[in-house]
Amino acid sequence: MNKLIQNTVFIFFMLFECLAMAQSSVEAKAILDKVTTTVNSFENIQIEFSYELVNTEADLNQKTKGTILLSGDRYKLNVLGITRLFDGTKLYTISPEDEEITISTGESNDTDTVSPSEMLRFFNSGYDVKMDIVQKIPGRSIQFLKLVPVQKNEDVSYLLLGIDTKTNMVYRLIEIGNENTKTILTVDYYSANKSLSKDALKFDAKAYPGYFLNKLD
Repeated sequence: MNKLIQNTVFIFFMLFECLAMAQSSVEAKAILDKVTTTVNSFENIQIEFSYELVNTEADLNQKTKGTILLSGDRYKLNVLGITRLFDGTKLYTISPEDEEITISTGESNDTDTVSPSEMLRFFNSGYDVKMDIVQKIPGRSIQFLKLVPVQKNEDVSYLLLGIDTKTNMVYRLIEIGNENTKTILTVDYYSANKSLSKDALKFDAKAYPGYFLNKLD
């Protein structure tokens, strides 16, 4: 499984599920509380995003765009031509290029399959959160918060979380890695509480005739 896809899912659940776990300064905590309240009011949210992975030492600059639909623990992510659909029980990774669908349970121990619950457990150690810079973009004011893992993290040095102060929504997440790697995820557009069909987050095998089904469990 492409690491970028795995990381994208990982980051979105970090954005929209783990904020209340952070240990914060009073001012930063108040901002996170507002974001948490806003996100918790959504029955569902659909996001168009940009993703950038930069490593100057390795001369790496990978950019892509994608979409994700989140409703509780269920989600549907489209990025790099691959769809990952988690229906609350099983995870379907759909590759049109290979005409293959990999099916696993959400609790699979496969290192390439990261379930929502596994993503959430990663953040149980929490963060120290402090106020950072304010960035002005046309018509918006973005307050950044600096999140430093309380316990040493082999992959992440710190995070910069940008919050739109008008909407109390996440605008950008910058992850600074310990190996000179920077990951930038930007929410380009979002819409919440849309009327979804009952099958919006269900897998329909009939939609993929001829695909090979690779069942891991």
